[in-house]
Amino acid sequence: MASTIIRFDRVSKVFADGTRAVDDVSFEIVEGECVTFVGPSGCGKTTTVKLLNRLVEPTGGSIYLNGKDTAQVDVIVLRRGIGYVIQDVGLFPHMTVAQNISLVPRLIGWPPADRETRTDELLNLVGLEPSAFRNRYPHQLSGGQKQRVGVARGLAADPPVILMDEPFGALDPITRTQLQEEFLRLRARLRKTILFVTHDIDEAIKLGDRIAVMRNGRIVQFDPPAKILKEPADPFVKDLVGKECGLKLMKLSKISDIMEPALDRVTEETGVIGAKRLMVERKRDVLWVVDDQGRFRGVIRFERLASGDEGGLAELMDRNIPTVRADGEIRATLETMLKGKMLWLPVVDGEERLKGIVTMTHFACFFAAEGQTQGRAS
Repeated sequence: MASTIIRFDRVSKVFADGTRAVDDVSFEIVEGECVTFVGPSGCGKTTTVKLLNRLVEPTGGSIYLNGKDTAQVDVIVLRRGIGYVIQDVGLFPHMTVAQNISLVPRLIGWPPADRETRTDELLNLVGLEPSAFRNRYPHQLSGGQKQRVGVARGLAADPPVILMDEPFGALDPITRTQLQEEFLRLRARLRKTILFVTHDIDEAIKLGDRIAVMRNGRIVQFDPPAKILKEPADPFVKDLVGKECGLKLMKLSKISDIMEPALDRVTEETGVIGAKRLMVERKRDVLWVVDDQGRFRGVIRFERLASGDEGGLAELMDRNIPTVRADGEIRATLETMLKGKMLWLPVVDGEERLKGIVTMTHFACFFAAEGQTQGRAS
């Protein structure tokens, strides 16, 4: 089980004019988790995140990072250990891309060769060719490219925690979608702990392991996206989610959520008699064929076995069977099955290992359940 890396204990922030931006907020975030903070303008989400690296100082409560009270840590040391990515990027215009990315490693004393290696590694990571971009200046970059450099800079010193304050908010919809997908890819690879501020509930649902919905300086719900969609805590959260919660749940759900295990499996070396016996015992007319590593190879249908009892299955199996990934989207997979007039599809992982089977019955049960959820939410 992942350990708690961030803890807010009854934290408040009251500004000099009396504005209570953050009001008695408590929560915990575990290592490797991405929490998205969402809510209307002025709800306190950005202030809450800035309290962690002390860009804003709390007026009440305590904040702990890796078990240490951040108020007792030197603020410069604290900030150098936390990555920070903001909407307008904040690249220094007189510095090249490489100089911008390597700024924090240089400040904390990394050798030049290490800084150069890290810069090229990060440029590759965010999809920018080092030879083409390291010597460019910010004014020579597009908005999306600047944002990628900003993400790279936030990762430069390999911080365990990254704060991202509406990093994609100023981008056009196409670039924003592209960077959201890039963000998900990076998250899966790097497993950083991320606090991500957004005003867009769809972005919060797509990117967050959990969502902190804020209103008037308080967290009104702190739950995984699916629970917020199915069980909004109050009318405010329900209005924020909107009326299309069923569609949002469909986008959020994966094939792995509705598939069943593929238990009726054999290898190519299995004989015809053995396959027939298994089909009769389990009352099946299809068997899934895998290799010794569990990778999907095809299917055996009962009618192909009816002519005799000799030989193996390799020459009788149907190898021309499409598959779907376990992390595939519900809607796209259903469209594929309807178009191909298929009643089932084998489900595989990234290594083509057979993980399960998805059928039209699974889709029917899923949509029936979501229909009931949407009815309760409305």
